[in-house]
Amino acid sequence: MAQAAAVAKPPAPPRRRRASATPRRLPYLLIAPAVLLMLGFIAYPVISVFYYSLQEYNPTKPWRNGFAGLDNFVHAFTDDPLFWDTLVFSAKWVVVEVGLQLLFGLALALIVNQTFAGRALGRALVFSPWAVSGVLTSAIWVLLYNSQTGITRYLADAGIGSYGTSWLSDTSTVFPAAIVADLWRGVPFFAILILADLQSVSKDLYEAAEVDGAGRIKQFWYITLPHLKDAIVLSTLLRAVWEFNNVDLLYTLTGGGPAGVTTTLPLYIANTSVDAHNFGYASALTTVAFVILLFCSIVYLRLSKFGGEDK
Repeated sequence: MAQAAAVAKPPAPPRRRRASATPRRLPYLLIAPAVLLMLGFIAYPVISVFYYSLQEYNPTKPWRNGFAGLDNFVHAFTDDPLFWDTLVFSAKWVVVEVGLQLLFGLALALIVNQTFAGRALGRALVFSPWAVSGVLTSAIWVLLYNSQTGITRYLADAGIGSYGTSWLSDTSTVFPAAIVADLWRGVPFFAILILADLQSVSKDLYEAAEVDGAGRIKQFWYITLPHLKDAIVLSTLLRAVWEFNNVDLLYTLTGGGPAGVTTTLPLYIANTSVDAHNFGYASALTTVAFVILLFCSIVYLRLSKFGGEDK
């Protein structure tokens, strides 16, 4: 017993110090200010729109304000023909604008990707319209379309058309005129993104294709386009959302006219809220527009298999 008691017990293993929680929380603490700002400037307005979409809210008629439930949505889908007209025009505007911008942007990107004298200057001229704000772009084209000092006057001097013609006041010409104005600013967006992706294509692929006897058309179809797929899908999706929400250019050029033929859904929402002060109904229309864009974006990404590999 004495000998057993005399035997010394082995020393206990050292205790591991508990890891400090501060290093783990540090990244979250660093991004906390940005998250709070995003919640304040994005989440709160979005939640407010959803809230007011269920309200009858007009500051000029406070006695009518109160909970409306789904009445605003029912009115939009059943009793408001302007909603459907503006929605159809918005779809038409997006399809035509994005399709033409993609076509011309791809062509410009392929051109400025080639080696030629003055390529840097050419790229600067191609990309410069994208640096111009939407309101300034509208002001430029308003002057160009002016019936007294714009394009139509010089065409009339050349014997084409008549003096005093305003393309923005004629229902048969206002849509093409607005399309051209927005193309001038939107094409560089596609050209920039596509050119950036073009420069990452390995030249070895084209050299191997030439050895196999593939011409320029086959090289474009089987090498260039597959490589540009994700860039094209992303750029068209972003631009479609922006064109759907386009207000500044159409508002400055046409104000939605003549006779409301160029009124998009966002422009109708702006007029409903700012001019008519019907913020409850405008919020309901905004919610509908949000759901439409979300649904179309998900379907588009699914069908295009964005980010996936082609089989």
